[in-house]
Amino acid sequence: MSLTKQRKLLIPQCFFLLRHLSAEPTPHVPSEAPPPLQDSKSSLIAEAISLFLQTPHNEWKSCSQLNSLLFSSSPTPSLFFQISRGFPSSSQALTFFNYIKSNSISQHNTQLLSYTFQAIFELASREPDSHNKLCELYKECKDQNVPLSINAATLLIRRFGRANMVDQSLLVYKELEPNVRNTHIRNVLIDVVLRDGRFDDALNVLEQMLQRDSEFPPDDVTGNIVFYALTRKDRIRRNVSDEEIVSLVNKFGEHGVFPNMFWLTQMISRLCRNVKTCLAWNVFHDLMKLGAPIEVAPCNALLTGLGKVRDFEKMNQLLLEMKETDMQPDVVTFGILINWFCKSWRIDEALEVFEKMSGSKDVEPDLIIYNTLIDGFCKAGKVEEGLRLMERMRSSEGCKPNVVTYNCLIHGFCKAGNIESGQEIFDQMKEEGVMPNVITLNSLIDGMCRHGRISSAVQFFKEMMRKGLHGNAVTYKTLINAFCNVNNIQEAMEWFHEMCQAGCFVEATVYYDLISGLCQAGSVDDASIVLSKLKEAGVCPDSVCYNVLIGAFCKKKMLDEAYEMFKEMEAAEIRPDCIAYNTLISCFCKAGNFLTACRVMEKMLKDDLVPTVDTYRALILSYCLQGREDEAMKIFRDMTELKVAPNTVIYNVLIDSLCKNNQVELALCLMDDMEVKGVKPNTATFNAMFKGLRKKNMLDKALKLMDKMIEHGCNPDYISTEILTKWLSKFNENEKLKNFVPGYKVLLGQHITEDCRSLKQ
Repeated sequence: MSLTKQRKLLIPQCFFLLRHLSAEPTPHVPSEAPPPLQDSKSSLIAEAISLFLQTPHNEWKSCSQLNSLLFSSSPTPSLFFQISRGFPSSSQALTFFNYIKSNSISQHNTQLLSYTFQAIFELASREPDSHNKLCELYKECKDQNVPLSINAATLLIRRFGRANMVDQSLLVYKELEPNVRNTHIRNVLIDVVLRDGRFDDALNVLEQMLQRDSEFPPDDVTGNIVFYALTRKDRIRRNVSDEEIVSLVNKFGEHGVFPNMFWLTQMISRLCRNVKTCLAWNVFHDLMKLGAPIEVAPCNALLTGLGKVRDFEKMNQLLLEMKETDMQPDVVTFGILINWFCKSWRIDEALEVFEKMSGSKDVEPDLIIYNTLIDGFCKAGKVEEGLRLMERMRSSEGCKPNVVTYNCLIHGFCKAGNIESGQEIFDQMKEEGVMPNVITLNSLIDGMCRHGRISSAVQFFKEMMRKGLHGNAVTYKTLINAFCNVNNIQEAMEWFHEMCQAGCFVEATVYYDLISGLCQAGSVDDASIVLSKLKEAGVCPDSVCYNVLIGAFCKKKMLDEAYEMFKEMEAAEIRPDCIAYNTLISCFCKAGNFLTACRVMEKMLKDDLVPTVDTYRALILSYCLQGREDEAMKIFRDMTELKVAPNTVIYNVLIDSLCKNNQVELALCLMDDMEVKGVKPNTATFNAMFKGLRKKNMLDKALKLMDKMIEHGCNPDYISTEILTKWLSKFNENEKLKNFVPGYKVLLGQHITEDCRSLKQ
């Protein structure tokens, strides 16, 4: 396990506990209830309910006892609210509502009617098929021109929302009187629409609340509902951009409503994960300016984001701001700083932070801090400093080296090639009772293999297996790679089979390494077997793997097998690239099978792949070797028409072939073409021309070419001197040779000696 995974450096453990215990926020405001009843009224309510239930409905209006009981004095909303709630069903309560509405006193008291209907809604909400009954009752309420109370509106909006009738909830809100749409009602509606993922509907309500002169501004409940929903973005129907979230947070902040520490930390972390560290920095400081209470956790989240983009200047600025606001950095803060300094190879600065932390009375370095710094030292090649820090670690209370500490040091020594010291640390770790793990094993085996001690690695691995420490896929992969690199394919295959028997998951790269090694060793049959095992494992070979196999078959001159592999590649829906095509074209050309080579090239063009210089080089070279210069020149012209720029090698092949076949004038034209197209000739180009010119005895042209050769900075080699020394000396061009060929006198003497010997013979 890497050191960065040992601790979540972003949020303290208390936040995970809070997150586990927290529930989805529900808007709660003290409900709008009728004025409380006096105790003397309780008996009146009970008497009235009993009398109503005993008297038939059609006789209520004519019952003098009922009328006297309810209307002898001024009725109150609380009285009628409680009586309505006492009925067994909403239908009976509705009958009671119609009874009191017919009374002249009640007709002018809309509050009394509103509270009575509120009780009816409450009764209906507890009955079967409640949402349909509430819809009917709401229609009845509107028909009766009874305004909804705040609690009645709240009940309807919530109940419709729970029944997935969010449009009905929105309708209730829109039909409310403007003065009833207070912050509480808006909070309830926002909660309902956000639970349904309808962010834009919530935004419409929020925009009115977030205006600076809003009559009903947001409160902490509003913030809790919105901020919670934004942390659950998977439940919102449309993608809410980070910029929209930041804008909302700032607008809430202008009303003194701020996300709590947990939600602010989450928001900053998400912005940093989305590589929007500047946006995270701005919103953090905007909230600070607005007076938001900032704690250490959001600061740590921002520090982590700044560390990922290596913005150490802002990290230091944030630390300074924490100090100015008397915010004490915790162990997580120091851990973040040390971690990112180490990852950025700024070990001296990491050590400076560590020393400040060690000198503080409030924060003590923990095991993870020590391990992070030791790992940083080891990765920077300062293993001895890491070793000294481990000794210092031993002297601290409650902070002893563990397996991670030892693994860092072992890996550091092995990486530096000091395998003996790595083994000494390994022995020391066992003496102190710290059990090695598979990472320890892999570090030592990798170090041994990297530095040519493969036998020692195998011996060590087998010894560890006898002691019960088994390797994993990484262990076997390391050994397989090591044997492939030294071309010991047989041993690599044995470890491959052992890896499969051990039940380790074999990564595709292991198969690829084996196939590549087998192909390099010329064991194409074994490579095909490994390819079959790769397919059996459910892994589809990639284009690189197929290219290696095609190349191996071509080297073995197994053209049919190479082409079959090419077709298999296509059948697997892996689009062959230029390398695959070039390999096949070159192979068919060398075999003299120009027809198939041209067909492959035509297919290459149909696959929208532009032939490369290598493609044309293979064709031109093969035609030239076959003495078919006309076809080679045709391909050369096709190449220029397709705007594939020929290079020096292609020109050299053509010039050499033309000169050998007495087409020197055409070869000279090609040299002129090189100059026009800005392709620089080399010594091989001039040597080919010198041979052709000597064969045709075109001395004037040769002398001009010698001047051009000097202009292009091409130094004559032994081939140049051999061609020109014999030829030009016969025409008394010794001075020209003297200026052209270094060591002219020595060469001339050698040729005179050779001529004398030939005359004697």
